[in-house]
Parts: sequence; C-alpha cells; structure tokens
Amino acid sequence: MAREEKVRLVDQLSEAIKNCDTGILTDYQRLSAAEMTILRRKLRQSGIDYRVVKNTLARLAAKQAGRDFLLSSFTGPVAIAFGYDETAEPAKVITGYIQSSNSALSIKGGFLADRLLTMDEVKTLARIPPREVLLSQVLAGMQGPQVALLYCLTYPLRQLSGLLQARIKQLEEK
Repeated sequence: MAREEKVRLVDQLSEAIKNCDTGILTDYQRLSAAEMTILRRKLRQSGIDYRVVKNTLARLAAKQAGRDFLLSSFTGPVAIAFGYDETAEPAKVITGYIQSSNSALSIKGGFLADRLLTMDEVKTLARIPPREVLLSQVLAGMQGPQVALLYCLTYPLRQLSGLLQARIKQLEEK
C-alpha cells in the first residue's frame, strides 16, 4: 500500500474514532465472506459503519484522535463497528447477529466516548432499552410523586363527598 493511501486511511479512521459515540471491536477471523456480507448489511441498515482495520494503522489513528486508551486493544484481527446516533445500537446489532446466526464472530471489547469497554460491558450495553423507552421511564418516574400527592390531597374530599351523598340519600328517604 502506498504511503499516501496509508495516510488517507489513518485520517479517515481517526475521524471515525473521533466522531463516533460508540465503537465495538470484533474478531472477524472465522467469518466466511457470505457471513461478513450479511453482517455488514445489517449494520448498514442501522446506520453503523463497520471497518476491518490494520492494527498499525488503527493505533496511529487512535493516537491521532486523542484516544490513547485504545492502543492496547488492537491485537489480532480487528474490525470496528462505529455507532454515531444511538449509543447502544452497535452492541445490540452485533450481539443480536451472533445470537441469531450462531456466528463465529466474537466481541473483543469496545469504547464509549473516552472509556474502554470489556466484552461483558458491551453485552450489558446491548441490553439497555432504546432512548425513547428510557425517556418515558424517566418521565413516569418524575410524574409518580405528583400523582401520589394529588391522590393524597383529593382523598379526604372524595370521602367527604361520599359522606354527604349518603346523608342526602338518607334525608330523602324520610
């Protein structure tokens, strides 16, 4: 590979590392070409960029991107799934693919912003609900105390109303 080509690849990889929310590192070595095509298609449908990288170039790109904590992660065959929008989406798609296809693909780890993730942390990240679900859970948690307060404040009035209705009915019967 020509030096200019290597510089261009390092720059592209560095930009991808800087701009992504999440990166999942995988070992793709035992995948067939057909399996790799299916995986890339699934990842592309979710807006995830999947690149097979040379370790030397990946180390240079990580250093250029200011993410030196990644340097030790580039050993053996490595492909990186870059997620740009939904933080947990790359982990979900890759773990889902591994489970559904019984693939030989394995997760080596990953990174989230400026933090290195282990394989177990990536699997935990894959189990996180989507952003909309998390927001609705937060909103429900915020509304809960207010609804409970409203119930407590209106309970005596409902009791009084029931008592008055019973008294009215009792007086009408006489």
